[in-house]
Amino acid sequence: MPAMAIAQALHPPKPYNPGFSCKAPFPVGNKRYSCIGLYNPKSPENVGSVMRAAGCYGVASVFYTGVRYERARDFITDTKKVHHDIPLIGIDDLKKILPLGCTPVAVELVEGARPLPEYTHPDRALYIFGPEDGSLDKEIRDWCEDVVYIPTTGCMNLAATVNVVLYDRLAKGNNTRSGPKY
Repeated sequence: MPAMAIAQALHPPKPYNPGFSCKAPFPVGNKRYSCIGLYNPKSPENVGSVMRAAGCYGVASVFYTGVRYERARDFITDTKKVHHDIPLIGIDDLKKILPLGCTPVAVELVEGARPLPEYTHPDRALYIFGPEDGSLDKEIRDWCEDVVYIPTTGCMNLAATVNVVLYDRLAKGNNTRSGPKY
């Protein structure tokens, strides 16, 4: 056996991310982050405004399903060109892209949803938003660990809803499930 193979057998290489563990709750270097999932967004204006919000609040990535946005994405209104810094990824099923250690959170005004002001955000969240002209399917809401809503007297558009949820996360700062990090 060559000396290199013996050395590797005696001292296997360390994993790329030493903070990673396969045990729940999947600590990913103790980093907090959020991602956005858009379920069949209606228009490129909506997606462009969501991308701008994502850039303002440091979102890691944005995923979307459906064909309506795909047909019109050349007309995106992302005036800050955030899509150059934050991945915008089309996918057929949001369940397939759940980032490691993320908690899926549906944002939808439905019975049983928790009001956003009372909600404690997970350290790593995938916030899933429905289209302006529809709702999230029950299958998606059932898959999500949490369902929250913004208590308003009327409907908000998609970008406004994303901004409010991300601002709430920012404003609550260290008030996440694992508590403060110093």
